[in-house]
Amino acid sequence: MKRVLVTGGAGLIGSLTADLLIEKGYRVRILDSLQPRVHPNGWPAWLSREVERVQGDVRERTAWEQALDDVQGVIHLAAYQDHMPDFSTFFSVNTVSTALLFEVVVAGRLPVEKVVLASSQAVYGEGKYHCPEDGTVYPPARADTQLAQALWDVRCPDCGGPLAHRPLVEDDVNPTTAYGISKYALELAALNLGRRYGIPTVQMRYSITQGPRHSVYNTYSGLCRIFTLRLLHDLPPICYEDGQQLRDYVYVGDVARANVLVLEDSRADYRTFNVAGLAPTTVLDYARLLSRLTGKNIEPRLTGEYRFGDTRHLISSYAALAELGWRPECPLETFARYYVDWCRSLPKSEDFSVIGRQHMKAAGILRSGRQNEVQADG
Repeated sequence: MKRVLVTGGAGLIGSLTADLLIEKGYRVRILDSLQPRVHPNGWPAWLSREVERVQGDVRERTAWEQALDDVQGVIHLAAYQDHMPDFSTFFSVNTVSTALLFEVVVAGRLPVEKVVLASSQAVYGEGKYHCPEDGTVYPPARADTQLAQALWDVRCPDCGGPLAHRPLVEDDVNPTTAYGISKYALELAALNLGRRYGIPTVQMRYSITQGPRHSVYNTYSGLCRIFTLRLLHDLPPICYEDGQQLRDYVYVGDVARANVLVLEDSRADYRTFNVAGLAPTTVLDYARLLSRLTGKNIEPRLTGEYRFGDTRHLISSYAALAELGWRPECPLETFARYYVDWCRSLPKSEDFSVIGRQHMKAAGILRSGRQNEVQADG
């Protein structure tokens, strides 16, 4: 395998993956649309000079035909992620682009030897839980009537009792958002088309990936980015619900290693892997960590608001990928510090989270529970 195409290669995961591929001796081409909301200044300065750059949209056949010329491996990371209700965009960018990739490869009989695709932890929906009465359950999304009463915890769909969350393994999926559904559709398309036409594929279900190069301009996504920018503007992080939501966060450098590993290892062919972090962390604890790392020591705010469609707890297991020799190495506090330091090195920008909150409220995504603002414990 000589040349690898990385779509979304100007972004967080894509650019670090491209760097690692170059380090390992590959020739790398990247395809990126340079979406203005993420890359308002065009090609970012952090891209290696050794990378061949193609600006184009993965929804367009001509972009794929140009980018796939003389390519043996593809790491398809270009994606659309948002909290806004523009449902068709999720499918056109995430799912249709994947079908178009295989269409161009098959129609042109291109010598692509392997495709690695970016899926997401979002395919698991509300996640996996254990009920003392009913055993393992995969509950549906929490109802808005429940959240409007500030009742945050997931209840058993059978008996209504309390549930204990469990780590997610690559078994049952239950996507409940347009983003999650589009990612699972991507997986189904790639696995089945790959098998039919003899093109090995691998699906990577990333946990929340963070680190330097996470665009500060994106209005909606990235807890670390949002909290860090607010703190650097001397504003408190705003935690939704009660701040006790558990998530696992993974360093982008570890994710890049996972991408290259499965590209090179035939044991990964036609399989799906979680790419998870070391340990779960509550949103409130993460906000306090960033407050300390920025030196601001500003206590986060609990406003009683919630984002319609958010999950309560979502924690993945990386055990399957560990069988191939991978595990996350960088702890949360270390890569959070990397991001804070990186943000400090940039020209000071406005706090884009304010715009994001306004847009989400206007769209009915950000809603209020019955409780007013409460004091964070501790």
